[in-house]
Amino acid sequence: MQLNGVRILDLTRLLPGPYATQLLADSGAEVIKVEDTGAGDYARHGQPRSERDVGAIFEMVNRGKKSVSIDLKSDEGTEAFYRLVESADVVFEQFRPGVVDRLGIDYETLCSYNEDLIYCSLTGYGQEGPWSDRAGHDLNYVGLAGLLDMTRESPSDKPQMPGYPIGDMSGGLFSAFAITEALLSRELGNTNGEYIDVAMSDVVASFSQSVTYQALTGDPAEPRPGETALSGKFPWYDSYATADGKWVTLAALEPKFWRAFCEAVGAEHLIDAHDDHDTETFATVRAELEDLFAERTREEWEDALGDVDAAFGGVYTPAEMVEHPQLEAREMIERPENAPSRIGFPARSSEAPAGAGETLPAQGEHTDSVLSAVGYSDAELEELRDADAIR
Repeated sequence: MQLNGVRILDLTRLLPGPYATQLLADSGAEVIKVEDTGAGDYARHGQPRSERDVGAIFEMVNRGKKSVSIDLKSDEGTEAFYRLVESADVVFEQFRPGVVDRLGIDYETLCSYNEDLIYCSLTGYGQEGPWSDRAGHDLNYVGLAGLLDMTRESPSDKPQMPGYPIGDMSGGLFSAFAITEALLSRELGNTNGEYIDVAMSDVVASFSQSVTYQALTGDPAEPRPGETALSGKFPWYDSYATADGKWVTLAALEPKFWRAFCEAVGAEHLIDAHDDHDTETFATVRAELEDLFAERTREEWEDALGDVDAAFGGVYTPAEMVEHPQLEAREMIERPENAPSRIGFPARSSEAPAGAGETLPAQGEHTDSVLSAVGYSDAELEELRDADAIR
């Protein structure tokens, strides 16, 4: 998990790409944000604001990175970028298809400066296909992947979006995985450089594995809530309201978990229902569970069932989640003294990297130092600045 020595030129902005490179930075990679000389990464200016008076999203996914500000629409700026590419391991871009070709920073062009370059393109719909040029956000990707309708009770209900940006986050996560895989492949001598095309819609479609079996086997029926094992069909795999208006989850798909639950709550008469696949039985059991869970608060149920091997848990708000003792024990919530708190890297290793640090780069903060390292003199930097090619 130590990517020390890996240099990534990050042309992405907002959330998906920066989330990917934050994971790589947390693993030790040197991430250089290449921002334009105008507004830079839009996330810098978003709402809400962090304690350091930058956009909160920017705060969360840009720590420990460097920033150079280059005008890639100018010849001088493009030439400066080529110089950076010569010593880079990865170029990661998030433009729409065709933009990098117009800028002269496409994979084929950059390979002439660095034949071992790994180049990753992250877009909404990929580099080809009838939707490749479309603008898109999470709602579009989830809709295309067949996941949006899974929250509907009937065809006439408005489709609902999951409460978090699944496309952005999963697209970023998979990009980080693909880049790391390419680095390993190159290190093993299996490949030199390579081009990676990641579409967020593809990644979200991959997340739909559990709900697409019917479609793939020729059944056009759309699974609705209550029709599949993971969407509320079984009363022992569902969420229930508690006496204080909060919620708990029961996921006792395996008979041993269901038996343990029934015995713990004094409902041994329900144990055999687990083998009964009659809808009337499901309704009877669900009604009994609804009444049962409504008798106590969420925390009372946690006290009663927390140590029972029954696949039980509470439903928590984001504010409760970041204070939860489980995440505290895993040190997932990092609370540095010199920076706002954040969610940390979601894996533990015996060879953990030092991490990216907590500094946030000002736009163009490292332009001079990074370009000086690839051979630009002070006089040349001043010429670039006079030409508005850098900031």
